Amino acid sequence: MISIQLPDGSKREYPGPVTVAEVATSIGAGLAKAALAGRVGQGDGARVVDTSHRIDRDTQLAIITDKDAAGLEVIRHSTAHLLAYAVKALFPDAQVTIGPVIENGFFYDFAYKRAFTPDDLVAIEAKMTELARKDERVERRVLPRDEAVAHFKAIGEHYKAEIIASIPAGEDVSLYREGAFEDLCRGPHVPSTGKLRHFKLMKVAGAYWRGDHRNEMLQRIYGTAWGTKEELQHYLHMLEEAEKRDHRKLGRELDLFHIDEHAPGLVFWHPKGWALWQQVEQYMRAVYRDNGYQEVKGPQLLDQSLWEQTGHWDKYREQMFTTESEKRDYALKPMNCPGHVLIFKQGIKSYRDLPLRYGEFGQCHRNEPTGGLHGIMRVRGFTQDDGHIFCTEEQILGECVAYTSLLQKVYADFGFGDILYKVATRPEARIGSDQVWDKAEAALMESLRASGCEFTIAPGDGAFYGPKIEYTLKDALGRQWQCGTMQVDFSMAQRLGAEYVTESSERVAPVMLHRAIVGSFERFIGMLIEHHAGALPAWLAPVQVSVLNISDGQSEYARDVVKTLQKQGLRAAFDLRNEKITYKIREHSMQKVPYILVVGDKEKANGAVAVRARGNQDLGVMPLADFSQKIAADIAHKV
Repeated sequence: MISIQLPDGSKREYPGPVTVAEVATSIGAGLAKAALAGRVGQGDGARVVDTSHRIDRDTQLAIITDKDAAGLEVIRHSTAHLLAYAVKALFPDAQVTIGPVIENGFFYDFAYKRAFTPDDLVAIEAKMTELARKDERVERRVLPRDEAVAHFKAIGEHYKAEIIASIPAGEDVSLYREGAFEDLCRGPHVPSTGKLRHFKLMKVAGAYWRGDHRNEMLQRIYGTAWGTKEELQHYLHMLEEAEKRDHRKLGRELDLFHIDEHAPGLVFWHPKGWALWQQVEQYMRAVYRDNGYQEVKGPQLLDQSLWEQTGHWDKYREQMFTTESEKRDYALKPMNCPGHVLIFKQGIKSYRDLPLRYGEFGQCHRNEPTGGLHGIMRVRGFTQDDGHIFCTEEQILGECVAYTSLLQKVYADFGFGDILYKVATRPEARIGSDQVWDKAEAALMESLRASGCEFTIAPGDGAFYGPKIEYTLKDALGRQWQCGTMQVDFSMAQRLGAEYVTESSERVAPVMLHRAIVGSFERFIGMLIEHHAGALPAWLAPVQVSVLNISDGQSEYARDVVKTLQKQGLRAAFDLRNEKITYKIREHSMQKVPYILVVGDKEKANGAVAVRARGNQDLGVMPLADFSQKIAADIAHKV
């Protein structure tokens, strides 16, 4: 008898070997119909298998459906094969290469004599739908490596043969067939193509064979696949919204910034964009001031020897911009940490001085590859709200608790209310004793518990010098942005000779806490633009109030209104053009200005303004003083 334990703890016994599909059928017809795969085993030894997999010993089994994350991956993996099947059916001369699952979908690379067109994508997707409706069985077979190489060479699939030939000799490989198409794959796959119903092809891009620019260029077709029609529609809607919110598009439309070919990966900030930048910077400067940080400023260029001492020269050399002067080599700093250690080292520090908190709006440069640059989200020159706390081991917990509370308030003020927390723990290759790591990891976890935060663990993802907390934001579309960090570092201060005098007059290296709240200003501003769809809250908006006159008779009054508001510290501008008022209202509305004030003869006579709030809200006519109080309240409460 074979005993199989199910996720609910119940057990089922079978007289002999049984497939995953047969177990599902024995549980119920509904589950059998929904089954996509199975998870056999437990813990780290569990693996996902086809429904045709035969179980011949006692084990644990979970039936995987489209409601499971693993089921969605199986769907996407299988849909990539369906894509290749359709391409081969329509373009028999095309050669298939690789087709992995990626976030939210899949892709498949093809070698073909001409470029695929948008019309080709429509035809391929239609063919995929036709093949899926046939509901053909997906069958697995195993061949010795050399037989598999010969098989794919015989059918003209030379790329696939090359992949298999790179597998060690003597090993077997698995192949999956559906209808007339057979592909190399480790699996698992859905039991039949009829399970694949909710997919869409997205775009075609170029990709080098095996990711090497020295190899030939292939064509990569991207697609997305989901378990239900509703999930697919939601995802496509989210993509439409993301396109509308794209910070590059809004940056142009709102005249905030641009990227120029003369300075790839570097940002040219326009007046309105720089006004937004200044709001973020001045806000963060106040955060530093009110929470015990001393603002510092380090140089851009530092001698190569410093980067060798810290270990960055070995790890980051390819990402660092370097220069030479008088036969000395320098690097533009990719990070601010070593500079803060050098500042700490000036003068004798006592345990009474700790914790010592430094903050810097430090400009950094990293030589990111051109293909990785993305608007202001990923650049070569950026400014960080970089902070470092020098403290004792006993102070780690208290500093982390205070930091998490501070970070939550900052994110809430910027409009982000949903934060995910993750603790990355010790990697195998690390420095420091287990006792120190125990204390540091415990402090990070306890700090999150004390802050009422649920968190996940990322085993082994910490830095070699210490564990860290990663703070990830969810935006208005549910997208996740890893933003803030708190890292515990036992290494850098010691490597650079930083010390403090203990209560017993010993000299020891301080613990160094690396922390950033918004991280890169450029990236964070890009996030803000996309999260708010360009409609920034009044306290951040580059122009908070636009004052529009109806005719020339109110021009002087409009100027006076703007002067009054500007004296109150508001970013106000007037539009006195000889245009219809409806045209001017529409234009300033498209610029997403929080408040538009319209002034005509009646408003001029009464010292009043007609107020329109963003979103086409008519708030009526009110005295200018009342409007001033209203917007002041919005700004004070970060509305």
